[in-house]
Amino acid sequence: MTFKQKASLPTLLPRPFWLALVLNFVWINASEVFRYFAFVMPMMRDAFPELPGIAPMNLTVFSIWGLWDSILVGSATFIPWLWIQHWGASKTSALLAGSFVWMTIFVILWLGLFNMNLATAAILSVALPLAWLEMVVASLIVRHMLVRNDAPQ
Repeated sequence: MTFKQKASLPTLLPRPFWLALVLNFVWINASEVFRYFAFVMPMMRDAFPELPGIAPMNLTVFSIWGLWDSILVGSATFIPWLWIQHWGASKTSALLAGSFVWMTIFVILWLGLFNMNLATAAILSVALPLAWLEMVVASLIVRHMLVRNDAPQ
């Protein structure tokens, strides 16, 4: 395709991408909700009892989490999509893509929070491995959709 040609969004992002995006939307939102309510929220409240309103859940926070999840789902789908197309559809490639997304989003986030004394090592030891698993599974979903799309019909 040349710069003079116009491409529509569905042409640039084929059906398997959209399917991966939908599956990752479900997977990542379920994983985020589980991690937050089962581990992060109670651990943050235990670690910082002197801070009123730490780890709240109200309409404003819920709306911000909706924006966070949208950015996260887009990144966790689009970056592995490009990665796997460039470096191949092996499981190792998907693992590396998911790990890269994890480092660029979660490691930076949690290290920043830890550096500002807004998270503890105990919280990081739970949140980071679970987030890594979430991103690797999301990348494997992308890989599956790409491999399935390339399979003979």
